[in-house]
Amino acid sequence: MDEMNKENNKGEIPPVIRKGRELKYQGTILKIYEDQVIANGHECKWDFIHHDGAAAVIPVTADGKILMVRQYRNALDRLTLEIPAGKLDEPGEPTLACATRELEEETGFRSENIEFLLSLNTTVAFCDEHIDIYLARDLVPSHQHLDEDEVIQVESWELKDLEDLIYAGKLTDSKTIAAILAYAQKYASR
Repeated sequence: MDEMNKENNKGEIPPVIRKGRELKYQGTILKIYEDQVIANGHECKWDFIHHDGAAAVIPVTADGKILMVRQYRNALDRLTLEIPAGKLDEPGEPTLACATRELEEETGFRSENIEFLLSLNTTVAFCDEHIDIYLARDLVPSHQHLDEDEVIQVESWELKDLEDLIYAGKLTDSKTIAAILAYAQKYASR
């Protein structure tokens, strides 16, 4: 049990014991397992999705605008507006390397001024996906290197307009919401 769990557990919540884990499906970016657990003294089956991790980046232009990508997302069957992001090429790849690569691949810009902003887990109830998010400034034009299945439109947005979309429920991607609000709090409110 990690330190956070020890500190928060204090005997009020009975432990959950994982008895087994069986791989049910392996895809190109995730593995789906069925876990056998004991929770509250009862044997249960829980779904678990493993993801190797990802990185994302908020590219901020010299005039303070944020470069966003609009792309089709099959799970939602619609276009979404997001910050550039992508999965790690292999488990253990440094997330800074991934964020740097995805910035250029998706937006056509590079940066030597990239700093860590925050980390998040996207869907803690059933998935271990972890994303580190970075802030990129001093953008230098390059060119896109899209994957063969990617169709991406790059758009330049004012921070205030993105915040308005978030609070109107029109921008719903969790990593993008967390990144935009963290950036607004940490940098734009100064």
